[in-house]
Amino acid sequence: MSLLPALEFETGPHPRAAVLLMHGLGADGGDFAPLVPELAPVLAAAGGVRFVFPHAPQRPVTVNGGYVMPAWYDILGPGRPEDEAGLRASRLQVEALIAREKARGLAANRIVLAGFSQGCAMALLTGLRHEERLAGIVGLSGYLPLAASTAAERHPANAQTPVFLAHGSEDAVVVPSRADATREALQALGQPVEWHSYPMGHSVCPQEIADLGRFLARVLG
Repeated sequence: MSLLPALEFETGPHPRAAVLLMHGLGADGGDFAPLVPELAPVLAAAGGVRFVFPHAPQRPVTVNGGYVMPAWYDILGPGRPEDEAGLRASRLQVEALIAREKARGLAANRIVLAGFSQGCAMALLTGLRHEERLAGIVGLSGYLPLAASTAAERHPANAQTPVFLAHGSEDAVVVPSRADATREALQALGQPVEWHSYPMGHSVCPQEIADLGRFLARVLG
């Protein structure tokens, strides 16, 4: 399997940790690159951190009339099944990125999986099933995919991995009730969840970035 192309930024020489952040539907890896200079100061104690922003594959998206765009999986539309095949295929591609970080010398417990919207779904899907303990999982403005299979497929290694969930109370793309259901499903499994809600739409805000920085500093500290 060929590795997904990605943008990379290091906050210092010889990184001792990595954050892999997956973008949302129709965006690309550059979407969240501006976060690096904002987060770097609060992560100083963690040593150098490598931020990896992969580009999702190009694929037709049913809900958008079959238009080809960067997408981690297809979205069929309201009331229709999830694209399980697409989700699971992209999970393997994210796993390959984790494997590359380990090949570069990082232990799994020095790696955070993060994502926004579709990228959030990928972070949760992959992180909860990964076979080695990760440092943390971050889900921004997204939801838990394949929720019915999570309990059976969650790997014991990540059953106590801290999860940072954040969502906009005015999100009209991924409605807040889906975020609430995600939080409740994870809490019912005993997963440690740090929950944040902000008065915004399908976006990010300065307070969210500050809260995220504190979470990353704690799990990578």
